[in-house]
Amino acid sequence: MTEIIKKNIAILGSTGSIGTQALEVVDANPDHFQVEVLTAQNNCDLLIEQALKYKPNVVVIGNDGHYNKVFEALDKHDIKVYAGENALASVVEMDTVDLVLTALVGYSGLKPTIRAIEAGKNIALANKETLVVAGELITSMAREKGVNIYPVDSEHSAIFQCIVGEFHNPIEKIILTASGGPFRGMSRAQLEKVTKAQALKHPNWDMGAKITIDSATLMNKGLEVIEAKWLFGLKPEQVDVVVHPQSIIHSMVQFEDGSIKAQMGLPDMKLPIQYAMAYPQRLKSDFPRFNFANYPALTFEQPDKKTFRNLALAFEALSKGGNMPCVLNAANEIVVAEFLKEKVGFLEMSDIVEHCMEKIAFINAPTYEDYVNTDKETRIKALELID
Repeated sequence: MTEIIKKNIAILGSTGSIGTQALEVVDANPDHFQVEVLTAQNNCDLLIEQALKYKPNVVVIGNDGHYNKVFEALDKHDIKVYAGENALASVVEMDTVDLVLTALVGYSGLKPTIRAIEAGKNIALANKETLVVAGELITSMAREKGVNIYPVDSEHSAIFQCIVGEFHNPIEKIILTASGGPFRGMSRAQLEKVTKAQALKHPNWDMGAKITIDSATLMNKGLEVIEAKWLFGLKPEQVDVVVHPQSIIHSMVQFEDGSIKAQMGLPDMKLPIQYAMAYPQRLKSDFPRFNFANYPALTFEQPDKKTFRNLALAFEALSKGGNMPCVLNAANEIVVAEFLKEKVGFLEMSDIVEHCMEKIAFINAPTYEDYVNTDKETRIKALELID
């Protein structure tokens, strides 16, 4: 019998949707995973609760203002406590960490991911914005350091699962599936009246607020298109999107002979999380099983890029390249945050993103510093457009 070697996991963003489900995977597989690092930005109460249960070596609270509370709760349990952005980027370099699960929201995942790659750590990537913002930089660094990036997004996990064993067979194209979100089929006139509460109700997935809004606007699918290009080394024209309301087929790969492979299953993020954490093993699970009898019809349709313009803007940013996906992402992070504060209308979000893409200076071959500056400038411009 093969000896089981435990992986020491650093979970960046352990209090969010992906982070908490990753800990459920750890619970189900205690012989395979050990929690080494936990981090959170603001949710110090849940971070403390998690730390007391999993006894990590280190925890990091991103918001310095919560440091004393976390330190006082955990110091007597021999758990090291740090705070701030630099600490977050440093803990991923620890010798005891085998795999870094980046489940941070948005641009904040970029710096820790870079530091983890520089330290030679394999990455389980749930932070698509890292590859959206700096895909060329991240993938070239990973190649140079011999680091593997295992996708956690259900769609990219599906692609990854479909190409295992097919590495010598060129991909003709990949087909990312989209549920269409809660407003599929609506006109622009109907979307003008959409409320925050309506946008936060996703038909199939239980996710954090930011990604739920992105799914409603189809920006999430746009970000996934850009992420897929870098993860799988594709040209923009090799990435397609089809709306599949049932969310049973998570994505597909078409090979040069015309054959299509699909990965199917019930909508449950724990499966792609576990696959990324355990790769190359498929660990036994008690996840609910898909039953064809419960889904007599699986349907497909083309996405409406005219009504949901974010998807078209993402393809445009991907085709242009350079720092344009960084602009797209930064503007989107601002407008989603303002929509959640009810300061921006649903359709206004894509208007502001498009305006930023037109106004921010284009850089064809950006450096890391260029990405940082582009992100900062775009956020300022987006807020100006809102005020």
